[in-house]
Amino acid sequence: MKKLFITSVFALGTLTAFAQEEQAAEAQEAATEAVAQENFSEIALEEVPEAITNMIATNYPGATIDKAHKNEENQYKIEVSLEDGTSGALLLDEEGNAIEQ
Repeated sequence: MKKLFITSVFALGTLTAFAQEEQAAEAQEAATEAVAQENFSEIALEEVPEAITNMIATNYPGATIDKAHKNEENQYKIEVSLEDGTSGALLLDEEGNAIEQ
């Protein structure tokens, strides 16, 4: 019975530690994303490079650009709405290539 109790305590402690590590990782990821978001400034839709608008028109027919943001590295965060009502954001370079996050 003692062994079962000790094993249970050890298992509970391990799960608690794992959960704390996961929460810390999620918090760090959210902080990193927030910092990345802060580096972007909203720009007028007319300032979006033609390469980006062409890429969106080709790959997302019928999509509407709602907002555009740009950072100092000439990266663009483009918020789009699709005809089916879904929306999302694309992170692109000035040539319209996707940027891995």
